[in-house]
Amino acid sequence: MFAKAKAAGTRPRKPLGPQPMSEEAVQPAVTNRHVARGLGTTVLARLGAVVEIVTQPLYVLMFGLAGFGLYAVLWATINLIENIFDLGMTSAMQRTVPQSATDAEAAAALRTALLFGVGPCLIVAALIAIFAADLAPWLNVAEKDRALVTPAIQIFVWALPLWAFVEIATSALRARMVFGAEIRLRIVWEQVMRVVFAVLFFALGFGLEGLFIAHLCSLAVTAILSVRLLRRHYSFGDLLRGGRGSEVERNTFWAGLSILPSNIITRLFGDAPALILNLMLPGASGAAAAGLFTIARKLSSVVQLVRIAFAYVMAPLAASAERGGREQVADIYAYATRLISAIALPMAAVLAAGSSSLLSLFGAQAHVAQGAVIILLLARAAEAVLGISLPVLQVVAAFRHQLTASLFGVLVAVGAGWLLVDHVDALTGVTLAMSVGLVVMAGIPMLQLAIGEGLHPFDHQFPMVALRGLAITIVAGVLALLVSRLPDAVALPLIIAIAVGAIWLSVRFGLPYADRASLGKTGRRLRLIGPDAPVAEPGDAA
Repeated sequence: MFAKAKAAGTRPRKPLGPQPMSEEAVQPAVTNRHVARGLGTTVLARLGAVVEIVTQPLYVLMFGLAGFGLYAVLWATINLIENIFDLGMTSAMQRTVPQSATDAEAAAALRTALLFGVGPCLIVAALIAIFAADLAPWLNVAEKDRALVTPAIQIFVWALPLWAFVEIATSALRARMVFGAEIRLRIVWEQVMRVVFAVLFFALGFGLEGLFIAHLCSLAVTAILSVRLLRRHYSFGDLLRGGRGSEVERNTFWAGLSILPSNIITRLFGDAPALILNLMLPGASGAAAAGLFTIARKLSSVVQLVRIAFAYVMAPLAASAERGGREQVADIYAYATRLISAIALPMAAVLAAGSSSLLSLFGAQAHVAQGAVIILLLARAAEAVLGISLPVLQVVAAFRHQLTASLFGVLVAVGAGWLLVDHVDALTGVTLAMSVGLVVMAGIPMLQLAIGEGLHPFDHQFPMVALRGLAITIVAGVLALLVSRLPDAVALPLIIAIAVGAIWLSVRFGLPYADRASLGKTGRRLRLIGPDAPVAEPGDAA
């Protein structure tokens, strides 16, 4: 039974940021409930990815598959360049800010991240805008869009510094364990406003150029609102002072550079395939292939959303738990793996089985991507279960260990691509090679933690969770496959209902009671535990 530890009266408001510990003070234990609370708000914050999936069929309808493919290629390029020239500052703050003793130190870490993360992106954006005409011929597009490529590059490249700022600002909030602050930014302002602007500019006759301008407008609004949120959790007075190479500034800079190679390789797996397909295939075929891969990747990102949400929560919590001993890290690591398995496996199986109906939203030509969708969904499910080890490795082990997984993943992906290139079509081959590399790159950190740190997530509770979850996954997948034979208008809502039901069953009957109780009031509302059952609060003893 869980004892409720609520003090009488109103709770005093905690000071912002991590506080220095005196000799008498005891660092509060990081529990499964901390993971669950952070996860809930982070999932909501990352639902912008789901909004993006819903809006993509509209973009394909308005601008055509080849036009959407050009947009997808340019946005993938922006993402790749940002991950190189932000110098790893988004990841660096996840390590240095939670370990800061004062608000001044936290502000110093943010100042360093902004200087070295946004500054280089501004310089690169200016250079690309100047040489846009020389870069344009590298892109394969439909003939009718050829004249648009140079101005599109000149306009859209300014998304680079804006995106770097938004990424660093929201990472700074997560580093303060403010997991829910991204919700309004990521969903309302970044995604919903983007589609509103896109429809408006399309109605005004801007054509495909309006999509690029809409993207810039949504990022600009998001960046402005990010500043307001930062003011609540960082001291702007301290932010404007300093910059003289203090220890926390040096640590942030070198932490970013240490993580940078791993970040670049991770981003390559997400965005490079669209660029490779565009370069491999001539003209409109290259643009269409990039668009099809982007559609497949976005559909699989529903499963990836689960892993990303856990990764965002686990990095700062594992850093805090490490101060309280490896037992705390081991507990939340095992708990997160059980929960992510119960959610990701049935979700991936149902979406893969119903992929034909899902692709109908994008038009008849999108069914070519069905094989890629199924491959990516299964790979993302495996990555979700294995990949929760990476954020733990980032905060408990030396940074050089992360590079091992990234390098092996790239080598395996390149090798798989070389073997497949003459045996399957370009889209399937590139997707399969990337997926094999993803799974390898996710599995190696788990082995590194087990061998080098004595940490693994498979405690005595995991086998029963896995067996029950697998049984529910198989039944739900078969049911979704049968439903997908119905007309799409009937099949789509049924597939979504099966996915939701399978996840509920997997969590309700697969997870042990303590795991379900850690979900708090959400667990009660969803009937995962009884209405009168006690729930765990942070700091409670089990």
